[in-house]
Parts: sequence; structure tokens; C-alpha cells
Amino acid sequence: MSKSVSKSKARAAARLAAVQALYQFEMEGTPQASLLDEFHRHRLGMEIDDEQFAEAEVAFFDDVVKGVLARREEIDALLSSKLATGWTLARLDRTLVQILRCGAYELLARPDVPTGTAISEYLDVAHAFFDAREKKFTNGVLDAVAKQVR
Repeated sequence: MSKSVSKSKARAAARLAAVQALYQFEMEGTPQASLLDEFHRHRLGMEIDDEQFAEAEVAFFDDVVKGVLARREEIDALLSSKLATGWTLARLDRTLVQILRCGAYELLARPDVPTGTAISEYLDVAHAFFDAREKKFTNGVLDAVAKQVR
């Protein structure tokens, strides 16, 4: 496996784990330090119920989780401005909101990640949880965010 393929797989695993961590934060209010520690020790690259989780790029995972939490108001305002009239983030599925927040964070704060990569990676995450309708919605919102911030 080439280094770039393994790095992209590690980043993909980090993105999925970041969405899961932020979902847990939202649902349980786990403090950030405890949340990161739990994922570092028990989730990233671990085997759970005979399912091997891909080795995640830990620094990238940490940056996305910490970045979304630190800039959540700014990110939520940006995302809200891209929703159809009458829609709010509160009306959306909680997992979908975390996917959008992570994608928006990368588009805002990670110029090292190409726009197309950031969007397509979170479409893959959306596809893991949802069907085509939500994936299309995710694409539309993140594309609108990218046009504004890139």
C-alpha cells in the first residue's frame, strides 16, 4: 500500500471517528479531554466486536474535533445560512449535523485539504449512515459553504 493511500485511509478513519466523537459530545456532553482520551485509547484503530477499525490519523482527528468544538457558533451560523428557508440545524438528524460541522470546519480551517477532497470525504461518511437523499443534501450544503469560504 502506498504512503498516500494509507494516509488517505487514515484521514478517512479520522473523519468518521470525529463525526462519532462529536455525536457523543452532543448526546452525552462528555468533556472534550475525556472524549479525546476515550477515542485515543478505545476507538481509533481498535478492534471492537470483531470489527477492525482502520488506523486513524490521530492529530487530524484531534484537530477536527477540537476545531469544531472551538468554532461551533461560527460553523453553525455558516451552515444555517445555507439551509432552505424555514429549516434549522435543530430540525436535522444529529449525525447529519456533525457531518456538516466537520466538513464546514475543514473547508474553513484546513486550506491544506483540497475542497473536493473535503466534500467527497464527508459524502462518504454520510453514505455510511444515510441514503442518497441525505448524501445529496450534504453535498449541496458543503458545496455552498465552500463557495463562500474558499
